[in-house]
Amino acid sequence: MTSKSRPAPPATQRARHVDVAIIGSGFSGLGAAIKLKKLGTHSFIVLERGADVGGTWRDNTYPGAACDVPSQLYSFSFARNPEWSRSFSAQPEIYQYLRTVAQDADVLGHHQFGCDVREARWDNAAQQWHLDTSQGRITARFVISGVGALCEPALPAIPGIEDFEGQLFHSARWDHSADLTGKRVAIIGTGASAIQIVPAIAEKVATLDVFQRTAPWLLPRFDRPYTGLEKLAFKKVPGFQKAARAAIYAARETQVVGLAKAPKLMLGLQALAQGMIRAQIRDPELRRKVTPDFRIGCKRMLISNAYYPALDRDNVDLVTEGIREVRPGSIITADGTEREIDALIVATGFHVTDSPMFSGIFGKDGRSLADVFEESGMKGYKGTTVAGFPNFFFLVGPNTGLGHTSMVYMIESQLNYVVDALKKIRKNNIATFDVLPEAQDEFNAGLQKNLQGTVWMTGGCGSWYLDKHGNNTTLWPGFTFSFRNMLKRFDQQAYAITVMDSHGMPASHQTTASTATTGDSATGALADNSKGTQA
Repeated sequence: MTSKSRPAPPATQRARHVDVAIIGSGFSGLGAAIKLKKLGTHSFIVLERGADVGGTWRDNTYPGAACDVPSQLYSFSFARNPEWSRSFSAQPEIYQYLRTVAQDADVLGHHQFGCDVREARWDNAAQQWHLDTSQGRITARFVISGVGALCEPALPAIPGIEDFEGQLFHSARWDHSADLTGKRVAIIGTGASAIQIVPAIAEKVATLDVFQRTAPWLLPRFDRPYTGLEKLAFKKVPGFQKAARAAIYAARETQVVGLAKAPKLMLGLQALAQGMIRAQIRDPELRRKVTPDFRIGCKRMLISNAYYPALDRDNVDLVTEGIREVRPGSIITADGTEREIDALIVATGFHVTDSPMFSGIFGKDGRSLADVFEESGMKGYKGTTVAGFPNFFFLVGPNTGLGHTSMVYMIESQLNYVVDALKKIRKNNIATFDVLPEAQDEFNAGLQKNLQGTVWMTGGCGSWYLDKHGNNTTLWPGFTFSFRNMLKRFDQQAYAITVMDSHGMPASHQTTASTATTGDSATGALADNSKGTQA
């Protein structure tokens, strides 16, 4: 989405209408499409700006790109893959998995590729969304955002960087035409992407300067190829792969106790991480530089067996001085040192709490999502809806992120909520739903209270998990199975609801929490009040 509103197209340009418009086709958008088709909803479209499905796994093709969640968990529960080659999959394999899932589910016919959604604006009069896209206008009763948190690269505001004359690119937009062999290379950042890139290119470059602002905690990557016998068992033995997935899930979930309940329990993992530093780095000064000054888990925990040995190479230098400026052929650090380089890789992450996408979504009062979040912080209801934005579902919305296990589990939990909502909408002739501000405020007050004792708030670090208000608007502060249970059913009592009249048009009255005290009673009341068109 673009950050500015565009004038409406000429009235003669007829808009295509669908019941549901899905934005994006990564795990979220693709999962939504599959669930809608299974539900029997055929009037939907997936708007994808890229040329294929895959989202971040299509776009991030840098050397060494791989997942830090086990393969068995990083896949749909309804589309388990017995063909994974390793316990932790690399980018090409995950991308191919998503392509195969899309083909097998027969949803590619609902996709419109190369279609950039420039703006989505709620029409109060028509009670529908108007979407301005690079391929024409679309109207929709409902919108599902499958725009992930890791889709808009964040570029550093460094003086002179626009004047650099060598090869310059973000890790998420890797330039495969750039041959780094024998080049003097610099990489800015030491996050999840950088720790995979550095070992992948260290051997072939002449020199590699790694610019670090904050040292991350690293843990071992327990990765290995699956044996032929294991693959056969995944494919042929009933329940074997499901059991393997469940065991990995349970093991990962135990980390929540240390992350969100009793941070002191993270000291065992921290000792393991410190042992890695001692074992893999010879130089005492380098050991000091790579040792974080905050408790493990406060920032994202990274996994790698190759990063520290790569930093220990003679042609690699870890630079902890800040960057003062970039010149056409060099970087100047705060102490005045000039480092000549031929190529500059920017691995500075993504816009998460300030996504440009927020500026292109306009709710019922005409304000953009960016304006709303700027005023009160990025918050929603159960990570899936936002007050003032009717008939809009946000997958991977506020406080749905994780620091220990698979986001696919959270996405599927949200899809359960969306599907149940659409079932109730169909059954009860609902025209619009909009989460009540008081329900959203109450939910977020409890959420922030639960976050206070977590390692993310007490671990002594600043991170992209936090917004400018100091609130953690990114992570879920508990067990993921509690999140799934919370989103099992669409709770109508938390929403202002309008229903269809006898002509299939939105009625003027609303059903709110005052008349719908429970989900079941609200369903009964709406079913008695009106009849109309179905979603």
